[in-house]
Amino acid sequence: MNIQATPFILNLSEVGIHDIDIAGGKNASLGEMLQHLSNLGIRIPGGFVITVGAYKSYIQFNNLENRIKAAINSIIPDSVDSLKKTGAQVRALITEGTFPPELTVQITAAYNSLCKHYKQQDVDVAVRSSATAEDLPDASFAGQQETFLNVNGVEAVLSTVKQCFASLFTDRAISYRQSFGYDHFQIGLSVCVQKMVRSDLGASGVAFSLDTESGFKDVVIINGSYGLGEMVVQGAVSPDEFIVFKPALKQGYKAIIEKKLGVKDKKMVYSDVPGERVKIVPVTPEHFNQFCIPDAMILQLANWVSIIENYYSTLKQRWCPMDVEWAVDGKTGELFIVQARPETIHSQKKAQRIIEYQIDEPADSEKIILTGIAVGSKIASGRVNILLDRTGDQDIHFTKGDVLVTDMTDPDWEPVMKQASAIITNKGGRTCHAAIVARELGIPAIVGCGNATELLSNGQLVTASCAQGNTGIIYDGKINFTPQEFDLNNLPAIKTPVMLNVASPDHAFRFSGFPASGIGLAREEFIINNYIKIHPLALIHHKQLGDAALSEQIADLCRGFDSEREFFIEKLSYGIARIAASAYPNKVIVRFSDFKSNEYYNLLGGEHFEPQEENPMIGWRGASRYYSPEYKEAFGLECTAIRKVRNEMGLSNVVVMIPFCRTVKELQLVYQTMNEFGLKRGENGLEVYLMAELPSNVLMADEFAQYIDGFSIGSNDLTQLVLGLDRDSSLVSHIYDERDRAVKTMIDMLIRSAKKAGIKVGICGQGPSDFPDFAQFLVAAGIDSISVTPDSFFKTVNAIAEAEKFDIAEPA
Repeated sequence: MNIQATPFILNLSEVGIHDIDIAGGKNASLGEMLQHLSNLGIRIPGGFVITVGAYKSYIQFNNLENRIKAAINSIIPDSVDSLKKTGAQVRALITEGTFPPELTVQITAAYNSLCKHYKQQDVDVAVRSSATAEDLPDASFAGQQETFLNVNGVEAVLSTVKQCFASLFTDRAISYRQSFGYDHFQIGLSVCVQKMVRSDLGASGVAFSLDTESGFKDVVIINGSYGLGEMVVQGAVSPDEFIVFKPALKQGYKAIIEKKLGVKDKKMVYSDVPGERVKIVPVTPEHFNQFCIPDAMILQLANWVSIIENYYSTLKQRWCPMDVEWAVDGKTGELFIVQARPETIHSQKKAQRIIEYQIDEPADSEKIILTGIAVGSKIASGRVNILLDRTGDQDIHFTKGDVLVTDMTDPDWEPVMKQASAIITNKGGRTCHAAIVARELGIPAIVGCGNATELLSNGQLVTASCAQGNTGIIYDGKINFTPQEFDLNNLPAIKTPVMLNVASPDHAFRFSGFPASGIGLAREEFIINNYIKIHPLALIHHKQLGDAALSEQIADLCRGFDSEREFFIEKLSYGIARIAASAYPNKVIVRFSDFKSNEYYNLLGGEHFEPQEENPMIGWRGASRYYSPEYKEAFGLECTAIRKVRNEMGLSNVVVMIPFCRTVKELQLVYQTMNEFGLKRGENGLEVYLMAELPSNVLMADEFAQYIDGFSIGSNDLTQLVLGLDRDSSLVSHIYDERDRAVKTMIDMLIRSAKKAGIKVGICGQGPSDFPDFAQFLVAAGIDSISVTPDSFFKTVNAIAEAEKFDIAEPA
């Protein structure tokens, strides 16, 4: 359709996805959803579109094109100051222009019609820019142009529309288009005037139909806070974060697999001061300690995001993950979708290539300066350049390759961000402006650090690492690292299933792209140590201890939860669920906690409940704790968490494993205790594996096999106990070798016994990860599966392929 021939004004419901040239990407998407998804219950506020034809008419009426071209052509390349001055000049040219008379008449009539529809004299509206090169699959221009909130009255609307037109030439938009080679005048601007949702009285935020860091497809990530959504986008608050597992949601489960309480100490609301549209006010203490939306609304939003993703994927005939903005009207309690655009980072990546960044040598912990939220998985080094006010009058001296350190960023920072090797901010969450732009630029960012601008110094050489999960680490000095790229197309085909040992829930989504057969070991103690951080009995009984300092620490840990028990159960279930979701529907074997008494002692409050043992390695650990009167109450929390993951969250692929179980009688006592807490083998398909790590497990394998669904060899402890050495002792470490003939004989015996009993036997110890020849021995012995650490996955697959190829003879 000829743009000049189109009307200046269209109802939002009159445009669709094929009208980008008329309405811009953002408006086209909103109109498409209004037409096709509102009948599915998705609420989108109504409004009208000022078309690209109207914008072009405005530019032509004021004779601006040649003047703008001349100004932009005068910009000195790579000069931020030159860009800043020219951008201001161009925007002034546009805002000082006048509307063609007919356009003024039509905007006024459309606004009055909107007021009449909502039965208000002057309806509050959001005035949103929508460029024709925005939200395209090869480049995301999201956030390049302006949105104005709480605009009231026709004169305010007319003035704000001019500002939207001018925002096509913000500094960051000019710089961004030049980077991608777009002609400034091949791009047009449309404006949407849309009924405001009273989220200043409710909540708002963003949601993605994939994990923004790993690209994992099966989750919806939701960030939210109180008030207008600008606070989340700007990174001015650390938002609440919710993760919903899409396959279980589709089956009707309460599939929230993560809830993290943010730091929401302020919010943006409407202002009642003349000439001021919005203001920032503090959040009350009561709301500060609560999640911004309830579980039912989290699930409703996740369902809507999934519907939107499915619709666009069908429309485009390819996977089309979505970036959605949402708002809750505080007056009505209703949820709305206010924007939706295609995600443009992970949808463009080559799925068959995996790049892992490894620090060459373990970095000295003393070199860690501070931590924050990791964005991406890369590592970069550079000199610190602290900028406190991009939009102020400070002189900007930024050298390409510097590490940008600041409080938070907004779109005006983008010309500087493009030159940075890494970005570090005090504020923000995973969906703040700094995080979004860093992903797009392909550089590491660490956001929400708290006090980076205070702890770091200008000119200081630092390394920003996002390669260690969700926690980003800033090191003093340059830390050497190596990127490793793996092409999945080059992996040999093998018969022996290879699974992964996954320690951290934060890492799990990153490994979802590995062609593994499931997860052979997920250890609860890692989750307890890193996410719960407290002895479970201290958590339950701290009030009886009379330790005021401990109780204060527990109160802080449990912020946002109704009770200490709920805190433990929820946090453990979230950690397990993230790992289980990453491999669904493949099996995920979760080992019950196996802390030794000295390790439990080191947990917060542990000194009140743990004995002093001469040799904790072979003392009160594993199964012997679970049925013990002194500990079974704590084990009950673990059982409840597993039951929640499987029965409420819908992750029935979780298999539980009992560690360090010395006798068959002890196994039966563990089952009795599990039953007491509602976790029953066979119920809802629950399987129970035994960690085969004691000589008694091998020698009595025929009896154990009658009561379990599978064995998983723990080669670390089995080697220790077969060879009679303490693996923590450096004095005998030279003897420790899981490839010793005695250990391999025991493993061979167990595999034969398991096959005779007709149950599966795998291995999840460190041996196959460290020694490819050990993996080859296991294949020859007839192992059913091998589980290795992710960094050893590819070399293990190749070792197994060699073993299967040459059919290595039985060892032992």
